[in-house]
Amino acid sequence: MASNNDDSNNDDSSNDESNRDNLHGQEAIQKIKDVVDKTESCFFCTAVTVGDSSGARPMAVRQVDDAGNLWFLSPIDSHKNDEVKIDPRVRLYFQASSHSYFLELNGHASISRDREKISELWEPLLKTWFTEGKDDPRITAIKVTPVEGYYWNTRHGNIVAGAKMLIGAATGKQMDDSVEGSLDL
Repeated sequence: MASNNDDSNNDDSSNDESNRDNLHGQEAIQKIKDVVDKTESCFFCTAVTVGDSSGARPMAVRQVDDAGNLWFLSPIDSHKNDEVKIDPRVRLYFQASSHSYFLELNGHASISRDREKISELWEPLLKTWFTEGKDDPRITAIKVTPVEGYYWNTRHGNIVAGAKMLIGAATGKQMDDSVEGSLDL
């Protein structure tokens, strides 16, 4: 019986290592694009707060460029813009489902009034917040340049991960399909 326990302990430690995959450079940027593609929005958290702001708010990512920068549209008179002007450090939290595609990014935000970039990020539904359309003088583009991050995901998708969880629960064996790691940009 003791050797059985030793075997399961060895399995657990090797399983932990196989579930770790730190990503760098282009691999890290691709992971960001994959997660954002699945989630489309995040909690955008600033390092400081002003006024009635909690420092956290849901935001739709308009674009992830080839350098891994995330782009948002925001009104110039928002608490978020005021907070970014005071301290550009931000943290973004993404979650696509209850079991996969989780991402935390730490980065620096900058605010731009570049009309060409705003036009590139524009879609008609945004007129809900910017009533004068893409030429609304209140629109700014916020670029978040990620510095580091961490992700959690499944290796084979939600269906396989769910099946492994059920089998593991029924048999008492660890059948973890997760993968996680740091993102170094």
